[in-house]
Amino acid sequence: MNELIIELTEISPRDFFGLQNSNIDLLKKYFPKLKIVARGSKIKAYGDEEVLEEFDTRLTMLLDHFAKYNKLDENAIERVLQSESSADYETSASSGDVIVHGVSGKLIKAQTANQRKLVELTRKNDMVFAIGPAGTGKTYTGVALAVKALKEKEVKRIILTRPAVEAGENLGFLPGDLKEKLDPYMQPLYDALRDMIPHEKLMSFIEKGTIQIAPLAFMRGRTLDNAFVILDEGQNTTHAQMKMFLTRMGKNAKFMVTGDPGQVDLPRRVLSGLKEAILILKDVPGVGMVYLDDKDVIRHKLVKKVIAAYKAIENPN
Repeated sequence: MNELIIELTEISPRDFFGLQNSNIDLLKKYFPKLKIVARGSKIKAYGDEEVLEEFDTRLTMLLDHFAKYNKLDENAIERVLQSESSADYETSASSGDVIVHGVSGKLIKAQTANQRKLVELTRKNDMVFAIGPAGTGKTYTGVALAVKALKEKEVKRIILTRPAVEAGENLGFLPGDLKEKLDPYMQPLYDALRDMIPHEKLMSFIEKGTIQIAPLAFMRGRTLDNAFVILDEGQNTTHAQMKMFLTRMGKNAKFMVTGDPGQVDLPRRVLSGLKEAILILKDVPGVGMVYLDDKDVIRHKLVKKVIAAYKAIENPN
């Protein structure tokens, strides 16, 4: 009797096996000639070589499905097992405004016209600036595009960075090591990733360096190849910092800069690197720019009203 052993890596066995091993039980019904055992992080199958080969092919398709959609249910299993090829089991959800399938199959979509424009500009350009107020989905959409590029093997890693403006002033007063001190400033990036990548897989990616989250100062001297790189809170960079970041671009790289020129936390009389870059690069081929506004706010409905109220005070004319 032949044996096949497949070990699940970067995938939660509990989620893949299903509640009380319901997904494995369904597999057993489709492959009655095999003895299938799921234990720990391994799936073992025993039987004739020809049947094992077919089982191996279908299980690989299921693993690919889970990696893309972050869930596996009875409908998906039946679609995969009954399809003639791996291309046949793609669902209509993979088209339209869906950027990526998040945790538990959550659909991460471009929800507004300007977010869709951001998606399109990123497809056409290697460097994109997403400019707009809080809550317009700049960072979230950018991270979704980065995760999509990683999943589809367009890049080998994701690098997310922010200028730790406040951290430069207060690090000495915060407890913990450097990572613990800086993590609060990176939290919005972690939050977005947790929506899109299951916890175990995300931790594995971070541990291996496939996903890197670091303050902007850590980018100095690096050449960033085969990466989707996002500079968040770009309005808080100086001239030197922005120039340093933009010139890190290596081969097969996508660069995105997000920021809100209306929320600059730099010292007085220090020009925002984002404001300057928008002017310098606006006519450079290969650089895309999208301006989001209060119509793109997708947080609580009050956020739109808050933005409008502040705009009225700041621009009375």
